[in-house]
Amino acid sequence: MNRIYLDNNATTAVTPDVLEAMLPFLREGGHGNPSSVHSFGREVKKALVEARESAAKALGAEPEEVSFTANGTQSDNLALLGHFAARAWRGHLVTAAIEHPAVLRAADELERRGVAVTRVGVDRSGVVDPDRMRASLRPDTSLVSLMLANNEVGTLQPVPEVARLAHEAGAAMHTDAVQAFGKVPVDVRELGVDYLALSAHKFHGPKGVGLFYARRGSKLGPLAWGAGQEHGHHPGTENVAFAAGMAVAMRRATAAVPVYAGRVRALRDRLWSELERLVPGVVRNGDPARVLPNTLNCAFPGVEGDQLLMNLDLAGIAISTGSACHSGAIEPSAVLVAMGVPADAARGALRISLSDETRDEELARLLEVLPAMVERLRRLAVA
Repeated sequence: MNRIYLDNNATTAVTPDVLEAMLPFLREGGHGNPSSVHSFGREVKKALVEARESAAKALGAEPEEVSFTANGTQSDNLALLGHFAARAWRGHLVTAAIEHPAVLRAADELERRGVAVTRVGVDRSGVVDPDRMRASLRPDTSLVSLMLANNEVGTLQPVPEVARLAHEAGAAMHTDAVQAFGKVPVDVRELGVDYLALSAHKFHGPKGVGLFYARRGSKLGPLAWGAGQEHGHHPGTENVAFAAGMAVAMRRATAAVPVYAGRVRALRDRLWSELERLVPGVVRNGDPARVLPNTLNCAFPGVEGDQLLMNLDLAGIAISTGSACHSGAIEPSAVLVAMGVPADAARGALRISLSDETRDEELARLLEVLPAMVERLRRLAVA
């Protein structure tokens, strides 16, 4: 049985060019420490510098504004906790109710340390109203954090507009762009952000490496202490192999944006059109226009999402019920609940996320098996 992978918002497969870029630093001769002054170290240091320059170029940033981290979660934590650590844990944070746990749990920690936090709600489509963000700003607001794209429903948030409002109020702006990069254009200058987080495994890079952008002149306190590598944001001997792989993945992802805007979006839209035709009562979650081109979150009332997931897995099709960070959760998605989706519909939701490598025949197979599964599970539920 050929397996089909439609869970690309959880993670993506490493592409051959990314793997090829990593291998020299995992073999004898490329294993030097970038801090060493001998030839082994100098050669690896040169590769790290080149990776940083390439990554910065893909973001419209300067190399000195870019640090490699372990993942997107660490990058988000650096922005929120590092920002307020440099301000003696004083001030006010404004964020959104549908942020990734990397932001929401960091906000919880900030509250425990004395920082005031406002979590702004979203509308039924999952989009934050900039006017609500503006109304939440206070004289002591120091940071605003708003994700560029939601990982579960794919809604795109008005980051440039909110960044302008934050700056007018004297606050800095952070965005979690982990789910957006490679699917829509991401340029730090156009977004107007001071901090930005990425994770390589979301766009065909390796797991275990992320990126943290901090605008030049940003004041941040350390979250870890060591020899000061990566501008002090991620001290310790650098993972050059993964940094090199991430840089290649970023170049590839930037080039793939038009593919997402064209072919991938068309695939996703055809899939939704067929689901509407074949599955009675199916409901789409999120804004159908202001959304990542690869993401479709839909609910099948009367069916538990985890039941559908397991049945699809047995048929060789990988999909999720939401964020992979919440796998195993019994409660309905916090994102869908925040959007006002009824609990029974939220429990029956699936997230289908395509990539630029998704094929027409894979979606045809999904459409072949999913409607019958929904019908059977609904019959069993009322039996």
